[in-house]
Amino acid sequence: MTETRKHEPRAVEARLRKNVASAIRAGHPWVYRDALERVDCAPGTVVTVRDRDNSFVGRGVADAGPIAVRVWTVKNEPVDEALVARRVCDAVRLRERTMPPDTNAIRLVHGEGDRLGGVVCDRYGDVAVLRLDGAGVAPWRGVLVDAILAETRVDALLVKTGRRGETRVEVAHGHVPDALVEILEHGMRMPVDVHRGQKTGLFLDHRESRRTVRRVAEGMRVLNLYGYTGGFSIAAGLGGARKVETVDVAEGALELARQGWALNGLAPGLHETHAADVPQFLEAAREKKRAWDLIVSDPPSFAPNEASKPAAIKAYRRLHRECLKRLTEGGLLLAASCSSHVDREAFEGTLKDAAVKARVVIQVIGRWGAAPDHPRVLGFPEGDYLKVVLCRVSR
Repeated sequence: MTETRKHEPRAVEARLRKNVASAIRAGHPWVYRDALERVDCAPGTVVTVRDRDNSFVGRGVADAGPIAVRVWTVKNEPVDEALVARRVCDAVRLRERTMPPDTNAIRLVHGEGDRLGGVVCDRYGDVAVLRLDGAGVAPWRGVLVDAILAETRVDALLVKTGRRGETRVEVAHGHVPDALVEILEHGMRMPVDVHRGQKTGLFLDHRESRRTVRRVAEGMRVLNLYGYTGGFSIAAGLGGARKVETVDVAEGALELARQGWALNGLAPGLHETHAADVPQFLEAAREKKRAWDLIVSDPPSFAPNEASKPAAIKAYRRLHRECLKRLTEGGLLLAASCSSHVDREAFEGTLKDAAVKARVVIQVIGRWGAAPDHPRVLGFPEGDYLKVVLCRVSR
């Protein structure tokens, strides 16, 4: 049993100098540094936020960088072990109600969506991976580990901290062998590298997208761009696709895609992988006049911040234009964006512009976002980061 660790940070107060109190009370979990009068305290310190009339607005933890405070409650209550335990308990109970069948991989805690900003925990079978985003939640590591272990029956718990490329991985509970974890998603088997994989290991937010691809792929030639570990490819194969190609710049990810294909008993001759940069691959495909019946385009975030949004819009427009040109008559494009700074209207605008350039008309068949285990707070539009559109090409 893990020893309980007490966390007793020094509490401070901060006063708003911008009129954002109503947004915070509606659930927006970030208080930017420029919205506050000077607040000087160590990351992880409990901060009470008050408006210019000294009325209580919210309470959370101090962070470093542009976000000064991550608000964990808008009630005048302590931010302590009990609050963390309640938030984790509520999150886990919600997943128990929404867990899909034949699935053992799920997001247990979804940061701001579960009102614990900076905290993400995914479960892969008997292994859980806790990811802490930012310096503000790092001091709460022990409290979070205890809360997760109290609510879940996992054999092991990993903790990941740091940015991509500088990620630190620690075993907080149990023993995690340096091997792949095999999970089930709607009966589909997928290998997950919980140690070295991006984020916590797999992008669970696309669960419903993969199920949709499996449903529509029968008899199709499928191209999976930015394929990572091949979840969309495996789904297409299980759906009866005639041929599937996976493109990713990382050979390590493609190896997992090949292993996942084999795990599901799919014929090896029906799957081809390409270690290539997507724009170069599409350029070569244009020269060879290649075409597919279904293209999945799920790139990494093109807009990591607001300043990069104009460049991201151009990149999406260019990518979608090339995809639409490579589709057969009546072909399907599943286009996705995980860039929170590009909202749905702007994203779909890039599809509309691309269709004009490609001289096609597109019919929207469906729109959706992240899976139900990624809840969104209505007062936090940035949390609705994932946009997915399935459309059909008509010439």
